[in-house]
Amino acid sequence: MLNIMMAAIQFITIDPGHFHAALVQNRTYEDVSPEVLVYAPEGADLKSHLALIDQFNTRKENPTSWKEKVYAGADFLERFVADTRGWSEAQRASSVVVLAGRNNVKPDYYLAAAEAGLNILSDKPMAITSADYMKLCEAAAVAKSKGRLFADIMTERHEITTILQRSLASRRGVYGTQEIGSVEDPAVQKVSVHHFCKLVNGKPLRRPGWYYDTKQQGEAIVDVTTHLTDLVQWELFPGDTLKRADVKMLAARTWATPITAADYEKSTGLTEWPAYLKGSVDKDNVLQCKANGEFTYTLKGVHAKVSVEWHFMPPTGGGDTHYSVMRGSNTELVIRQGPRQGFHPVLYIKPRPGADIAKTETALNLALAEIGETYPGIKAVPAMGEEEGAVWKLDVPKKYDIGHEAHFSQVMKQFLAWVKAGSMPEKERQNLLVKYHTLSEAWKKSR
Repeated sequence: MLNIMMAAIQFITIDPGHFHAALVQNRTYEDVSPEVLVYAPEGADLKSHLALIDQFNTRKENPTSWKEKVYAGADFLERFVADTRGWSEAQRASSVVVLAGRNNVKPDYYLAAAEAGLNILSDKPMAITSADYMKLCEAAAVAKSKGRLFADIMTERHEITTILQRSLASRRGVYGTQEIGSVEDPAVQKVSVHHFCKLVNGKPLRRPGWYYDTKQQGEAIVDVTTHLTDLVQWELFPGDTLKRADVKMLAARTWATPITAADYEKSTGLTEWPAYLKGSVDKDNVLQCKANGEFTYTLKGVHAKVSVEWHFMPPTGGGDTHYSVMRGSNTELVIRQGPRQGFHPVLYIKPRPGADIAKTETALNLALAEIGETYPGIKAVPAMGEEEGAVWKLDVPKKYDIGHEAHFSQVMKQFLAWVKAGSMPEKERQNLLVKYHTLSEAWKKSR
């Protein structure tokens, strides 16, 4: 049995196969033990995880002090269950199981952790098929029955332009009322572009070989779309507890990103296609990875479209990008993150036809003054033709652009606050299940 030194809160990492498992440890936290229990099979995934933790511990600026206590073996899940079986109720209530890795096996880990009476914080996606969604619902019910937290890592809620878009959409003087839109012209659209080859913590990211296998990682239509679907719910209906009946799936499709053998080696270090990928390799020895997906649906009657694309390499000086539009009766709120914006997200305000520009500007400045009580220094400036139809854009101080990696610690801080309080908002638990119901319906529709 591992030598467990319990503090106020104990982190437990199970089968870390994705670098997000380490990113929640990119800083230390008050009342959290520096000893982290790790249960995993032996292999490259575990080595990569421990190497990234070591980078955090040895960096020059703000080094962490994590001590990973590892059990490595094929029976890691059984060992995890056995080791936690004798824990007291206080130990269980102050635990946080972190999950980020192969998505096809995570539902089994949720159920094991929930039945053990432990809190669960997982990377997205939590379910990649309809069958996985049913397991997710079962695990969530078990966790609730034991009074434990059950959540996923929604980093995009902490991106400043998204926070501002949500805030302005709730202000009638700026936004007006929410438009309904149509299948052909949804009133809410979210588009995300990602890249297989990127830098993390300043160094090239090494992807595990299975990352390109949609049977293990999941298709894009149920992967990065998790973030976008979450934002649609979070921005359109803040404070609402949603129901599955609020969702109506209208259309869905997927398509492939070609990955050459040279690209695959550059990304994974592997010189041959693994057996599980060969069925997706075409006659030209190019992997056709089903890495792209989109779907259109209504949420409480509002038409929304979510789309995700994956390319291999980002453009020079660029990275992942995000496009978002919310259309009200008075203005459209548009986030762009392309070359013109220096690949940093910028929020534009576009008056709708017939809008009173002077009244809208007054309402916008009033809204920013109120927002400034929490986020001082944000102001509206002329858009200068950067976005067609936009009159203003928001000038946001650089201190709020903290980067994607830092958002993981923000999510963890919120989750730890819930752990210390002993509960989480019930709407968060319910809306999580509605979100994955939406993705499950999209996955089925795309078939």
